[in-house]
Amino acid sequence: MYRSHVLVCGGSGCTSAGAPKILEVLNKEIAKAGIKNEVSVVETGCHGLCDYGPIVVVYPGPTFYSKVRPEDIPEIVNEHLVNGQVVSRLVHNAEITDEGIKSINETDFYKKQYRIALRNCGIINPENIEEYIATGGYEALGRVLTQYTPEQVIQIIIDSGLRGRGGGGFPTGIKWKLARANDADQKYVCCNADEGDPGAFMDRSVLEGDPHVVLEAMTIAGYAIGASQGYIYIRAEYPLAIERLNKAIAQAREYGLLGKDIFGTGFNFDIELRLGAGAFVCGEETALMTSIEGNRGEPRPRPPFPAQKGLFQKPTLLNNVETYANIPQIILNGPEWFSSMGTEKSKGTKVFALGGKIRNTGLVEIPMGTTLREVVEDIGGGIPNNKKFKAAQTGGPSGGCIPASKYDIPIDYDNLVGIGSMMGSGGLIVMDEDNCMVDIAKFFLEFTVDESCGKCTPCRVGTKRLYEILDKITKGNGTMEDLDKLEELCVYIKENALCGLGQSAPNPVLSTLRYFRDEYIAHVKDKKCPAAVCKALLSYVIDPNACRGCTLCARSCPNNAISGKVKEAHVIDQDKCVKCGVCKEKCRFGAILIR
Repeated sequence: MYRSHVLVCGGSGCTSAGAPKILEVLNKEIAKAGIKNEVSVVETGCHGLCDYGPIVVVYPGPTFYSKVRPEDIPEIVNEHLVNGQVVSRLVHNAEITDEGIKSINETDFYKKQYRIALRNCGIINPENIEEYIATGGYEALGRVLTQYTPEQVIQIIIDSGLRGRGGGGFPTGIKWKLARANDADQKYVCCNADEGDPGAFMDRSVLEGDPHVVLEAMTIAGYAIGASQGYIYIRAEYPLAIERLNKAIAQAREYGLLGKDIFGTGFNFDIELRLGAGAFVCGEETALMTSIEGNRGEPRPRPPFPAQKGLFQKPTLLNNVETYANIPQIILNGPEWFSSMGTEKSKGTKVFALGGKIRNTGLVEIPMGTTLREVVEDIGGGIPNNKKFKAAQTGGPSGGCIPASKYDIPIDYDNLVGIGSMMGSGGLIVMDEDNCMVDIAKFFLEFTVDESCGKCTPCRVGTKRLYEILDKITKGNGTMEDLDKLEELCVYIKENALCGLGQSAPNPVLSTLRYFRDEYIAHVKDKKCPAAVCKALLSYVIDPNACRGCTLCARSCPNNAISGKVKEAHVIDQDKCVKCGVCKEKCRFGAILIR
């Protein structure tokens, strides 16, 4: 028995911030202190507070240390693990009272969260199946195989109200029911772990921190629909998730939880990985299956739907990582437990990757119905540098921008669709007053153009035309007729593109036109970018009354566009200025103005 357990975040964020070195030094110092047999060191998955890594948590307590450096480890070992004294300077958001240090669960970031899909992330060693079993892992599978019929399992999922967490929010239980209803000599269960949205890392974090939950859920799904083979489609850019999935699959097979005659019930089910090459379109279900088959990842017309003819033309069930991560807990706690959370039409919780202009970048899981303001202000810590909230992008390139006027909207599937956005897989990018919404729309369109598979003309050509018009506007060459063309083209693409990704590609344009049309008009009529982002519409000038003639701007200018004598006002040659902004950054007197 160990008297203390030290958990070190081993998610991708903390790993990139130096967690491997933390582990190395920690093990060395523990051995040096002679307490190797008293203290266990566990590498876990993501804790969610990605901007504060590397993270080290010490039990009992727990004591939550953030932004830990290798040079901090000797103090943690000697003071905390040997002498029992918490190193308060390293405690995240430390609030010391007479009772001690405030629990991490009471901090603003965590106290409004409720973790179901993320319940084990940051808690267990994801490479040890026994730790997953110790938290109730595979109990749901055992219960399903020994106590429930497939129809009863499906009814539990239907009653829970769980909707697909990968995009459109189709009822999960209904999808399972449709797949079971189609007879075939072979059926498949697939997991979409492609996750191609810019700024999204929810699925990656689940797979890195709790891979067995997906294996267990897929096996339950296989029993429910009558399938014997599963595939996890994961992008090759997720090496840590792939490594831990491969270990988890091998362990599950060793323990008899995958393969033949699971739990002695005669049920057979196995899972294999298939790596994607990073094509955004392969997040679309039919393109994903086409890629698994070994073909170019392009979507297929529907119907027939995958539940009828999917992978290898056989009935196939496809859900994403987060959807599966909810299944075992629904089985164990009952559908009423899950449906008691959330809103009338959107039950349970939702995981978001919170990024952009936000203090607490990271991974959050909140009950459906939590307002956008609560997510940004309370959990996310608000906008840095006293800037104002301007918009939030949900759903990635397929979603839309939510303006400040909708700040208090409860987040659920129907509310987001109603205001021109969508839930998507769960990326949530926050923007402040310094963001240009025309430029934001252009950014997402550029991504879509690059990622279009090219199979259908509306997406292949239509999105390119959209991008060209947006580019024209940001360069000051747009006309009011261009705004009408944008809307007309958006409608055409939405109505005629082959797959859901093409159909939703115009959403960033439509939502920014709807809520930020004044910015488009300013670009077109006034030839100004209100946020001072679009370089073609900017001019850097020097205020002669503020300039001290220190020459710092001239010495810093990469194009020698600034001239003037020492202690005299300088001038910027507009023909030479490349509008890089270096002069404004370097000026100590606020003499550089943007017009």
